[in-house]
This record gives sequence, C-alpha cells and structure tokens, in this order.
Amino acid sequence: MSSVALLTAAVLTVAISIIHSWIGERRLIGPLLAIEPRVGVLKSAFLRQVLRHAWHITSLAWTGMAVVLAALALAPQGEAGRIAIIGIGVTFLLHGVVILALSRGRHIAWPVFLAVGALCFLAVR
Repeated sequence: MSSVALLTAAVLTVAISIIHSWIGERRLIGPLLAIEPRVGVLKSAFLRQVLRHAWHITSLAWTGMAVVLAALALAPQGEAGRIAIIGIGVTFLLHGVVILALSRGRHIAWPVFLAVGALCFLAVR
C-alpha cells in the first residue's frame, strides 16, 4: 500500500505542478506582467522576470518532490526515506491548509495538496 500511496502522491504532485505553471502563466502571471506599471516593484524589468521565474520554480520544486516520492516508492531508504516522506507530507499539508484558509475554499488546489500530504502519511503508517 505504501508504494501505491507514494506513487499516487507523486502523480498528483506532477499534475498540480503542470497545472500551476500553465494556468498561472495564462491567467495570473502573464496578464499581470502584460500591464505596464508606472510605479512599484513591477516597474523593474528584472523584478518582473524574478516574479515569473519564481512562479515556475515553485512548480519545478514540486516536481522534484514528486521524483523523491516516486524514488522512495520504488526503493525505500529506511528511516531516512521515512523522514523525507514525512517532511514532504507536512509541506503539502501546510500548503493545503494555508490555501484553504486564505482562499476560504475558493482555490482549486487545496484538496490536491491535502491529498498528497495524506497519502504521504498513509505511506509511512
């Protein structure tokens, strides 16, 4: 069961990473950066690029976590692997709780983040 739970968590994490980059670029980052600001942080071309890259690097980091989960599903590494799974699980549970609270349930990602976190804890149970 733990391998299935971890592989499912990995697939969900890759899916949310792709959706985050794609929809975020189309509906948030792209339109936000298309506006030519006169004042503020977004006036700087450098900071505009930092914002865009930070958005996508978040997705890349989640994909890295998915790779770790898949690797641990296929080749568990004892206590170190268990600690890594718990760390990733806590991270995703916190993502889910924060997004749920801040969006009051309107953001579509919180159930996926909570599911990934729960699957991680199911795997180490």
